[in-house]
Formats: sequence, structure tokens, C-alpha cells
Amino acid sequence: MRIGQGIDIHAFGPGDHVVVGGVRIAHARGVVAHSDGDVAIHALCDAILGALALGDIGRHFPPSDERWRGANSRIFLRRCAELMRERGFTLGNADVSIVCEAPKIAPHADAVRANLAADLGCTVDQVGIKATTSEKLGFSGRGEGIAAFAVVLLVARHSGESRNPALARDS
Repeated sequence: MRIGQGIDIHAFGPGDHVVVGGVRIAHARGVVAHSDGDVAIHALCDAILGALALGDIGRHFPPSDERWRGANSRIFLRRCAELMRERGFTLGNADVSIVCEAPKIAPHADAVRANLAADLGCTVDQVGIKATTSEKLGFSGRGEGIAAFAVVLLVARHSGESRNPALARDS
């Protein structure tokens, strides 16, 4: 098994919506980002990449690469899921926490979970989504931005040979 964690933060800027977990949510502001600025997916990608010891999302989808300008972050998550499978792992579970005063995330949590599960190739009950405020403290509390924290558990598949000899012995 491998555990990974990821964090993503974006400042609010011009716009009329934010994207969280692939769901477009109406909001008085957008986010400042090279892609669609989906903090939930960016944190989740970093958690998966971290568990696989493959660096971070910026290494795989650099903001300096114009291919990713305005990109739908679900593309990033699907690629991270592919890397996970290529290395002999499946998702045990993922847990994502979103921190912002607004917009309200809870009404969209089921749609976010469905999107993430579809992109990860897992069941919805393997994906947890939580939302909280920062009680008006810090950048989030002042309404300056949005943050996400993600944790994943990756499990080595038992079919075939594992890339890790210690895991192969335990199979």
C-alpha cells in the first residue's frame, strides 16, 4: 500500500464560477489559474503522484505549456489514474477536503464524487468529499481564495507481478 497527500490553493479573480471536482459552480468570482483551476482535482492528482513518487502536477502538466491553458482538469486526473494502473496500483480510497467561505460546496458533493469516481475508475463509495470554512480566518476566510487537501490510499494489485519485490512476496 502507498499513501499520498496533496494540497492546492487558488486565488479568486475575475469570473462568474469556480470548478470543483469537475462541477461548474456559480460564484461571484473565478479563480486565477493556468488551467480551469480545479483545486479538488489538483490536490487529488498531487496525492496520487506523491503516492507513486512521481513528483507533482506541475511536473506532468506544467503551467508553462500552452496545451494546458484553460484545460479541463479532469484530463489531468484521468492521466494520474492511468499512471497508477500502469504501476500496478488501484485506488483503495480518496478523501478530499475543500476550504472556502463561498461558494457552498456541500450541495454539489454528490456530483463531485461521481465525477472523481468516474475519472479514477472506482466506485463512488471510495471517494469522500468534505467542505468546510476557515471561520473567517486567513486568505480563505477573507474570501480571497479556495483550497483543497487530498489523501489517497493506493493498493498494489495482487494479479501479476508487483514492481515492488516486498509486495510481491506478500501476495
